[in-house]
Amino acid sequence: MPRRAAKPPPPEDNAAEPTVCALCERPIPEGARASRHHLTPRLKGGARLGTVLLHQICHNAIHARFNEAELARRLSEIPSLRAEPEIARFLDWVRNKPPDFHAATRRSRGKNGPFRGRRA
Repeated sequence: MPRRAAKPPPPEDNAAEPTVCALCERPIPEGARASRHHLTPRLKGGARLGTVLLHQICHNAIHARFNEAELARRLSEIPSLRAEPEIARFLDWVRNKPPDFHAATRRSRGKNGPFRGRRA
């Protein structure tokens, strides 16, 4: 069964600051696609550890580029993710998009090799 994207938490009052994506630091408007990212992947012992709220496109960009072992070993903090050259390029690109922007994310060839999905 597919997982649903998490909704940003409701503001506590009308004067509350808008929810902000931990990766790109753009606001996450109500109704925008967003999800929680486990800083240490659940499969690597992070089920009960910290999570951060991200735009869905930012979350997809992380998992399209890095496998669970790499995320657990060296990319379990937001600053280390931002320092990665591929994520830095993505962040430069996405910062100019509207806060509710979403587009399909392609997996990096380096993550799973040159062939992905079904072959014709």
